[in-house]
Amino acid sequence: MVRVLRFYIGLRIAILTNNHLVSHFYYKIGACRHGDRCSKKHIRPLHSPTVLVPNMYRRPESEGPEAQQRDFDAFYEDVYMEACKFGELQAMVVCENKNDHLNGNVYLMFTNSRDANSAKDSFNTRWFNERPLYCEFSHVSDFREAICRKHDMRSCERGDECNFMHVQRPTRDLQSDLERAQWKEYHIK
Repeated sequence: MVRVLRFYIGLRIAILTNNHLVSHFYYKIGACRHGDRCSKKHIRPLHSPTVLVPNMYRRPESEGPEAQQRDFDAFYEDVYMEACKFGELQAMVVCENKNDHLNGNVYLMFTNSRDANSAKDSFNTRWFNERPLYCEFSHVSDFREAICRKHDMRSCERGDECNFMHVQRPTRDLQSDLERAQWKEYHIK
């Protein structure tokens, strides 16, 4: 039997499972900078409405900001449209951090874990940008806790090495067009 004991350390919640400290950061962000070398346990979920595709997006460095945004919008639309084939998306988040554990991570949060499972199984058989995709379920259930608020206000001192998600966003027009099209698909019949 697994004994779970929660206790507070400052503002952080730690979880103790069979006397092993579980990484609260892994549960909140879905990734840990220490990876498999971490002294805390990373228990991967067996089911979740959120799918993580690690290091999927590679930001082109040589292009100017407008070209980078066009490239990202094309990527975002492609992945969003493909993910919607499996079910309704609640959120799609792409990290622009440069650290290894968050760089280019794509999080797809579906309305239910059945659709997420179908997407994960399908994406795991595919290649993108000449690399195979490896998907896994993620504990992330509330992106508000995972996203760096300071980055959104353009004041993060840690920059690209921050351990909270620095979200790269599509243009507002694209985002609203995709959400509107998805809403019509799943809510107007």
